[in-house]
Amino acid sequence: MDRNPEFTLAATVLDAPDARELSVFYRGLLGWEVREDGPDWVMIAPPEGGAGLSFQTEPHFVPPRWPSAPDEQQMMLHLDFEVDDLSAALTRATALGARPADVQAQDDVRVLFDPVGHPFCLFVRDSGPR
Repeated sequence: MDRNPEFTLAATVLDAPDARELSVFYRGLLGWEVREDGPDWVMIAPPEGGAGLSFQTEPHFVPPRWPSAPDEQQMMLHLDFEVDDLSAALTRATALGARPADVQAQDDVRVLFDPVGHPFCLFVRDSGPR
């Protein structure tokens, strides 16, 4: 009987016009360390280990549209970041170059776009299940 192979999520990869530039934003936001640094590829990860974020230069990058619209680049995924202070996290993210989305669907979640247009969310976990 064949054994099932083991899978471990190593990173989520974000395309960008310039991998290094986008990695600077997320390093500032998360305080993570650079694990790999190449001309068109950068990987950052938390100092305590675990899955990280990688950035790949894609010269033909088209930012996703959020909320979605027909015949435009669709959002394939987004990142959720739990924070301990939503207001302070929003201030920090925008100081680093993020911009808030015009549409905010929930009062307790803030949707932002990173400097190249990837949507991400900031939220404070409440005491109940999410």
